[in-house]
Amino acid sequence: MSKICDICGKKPIAGHNVSHANNRTPRRWLPNLQAVRATINGKTKRIRACSSCIRAGKVLKAS
Repeated sequence: MSKICDICGKKPIAGHNVSHANNRTPRRWLPNLQAVRATINGKTKRIRACSSCIRAGKVLKAS
């Protein structure tokens, strides 16, 4: 399953771990995705939304 937020499209970014000796190894920063039941167009659907979208109120949770 892809690690992309269904609301804002946030996805992993790549970079390096940098040690004290300045050795560089690849790493990824992943978005904090949560599986939530949301109301979309009047229907309940399971989506993967990042925590920043949930906190910002961009996701209308199904009751």
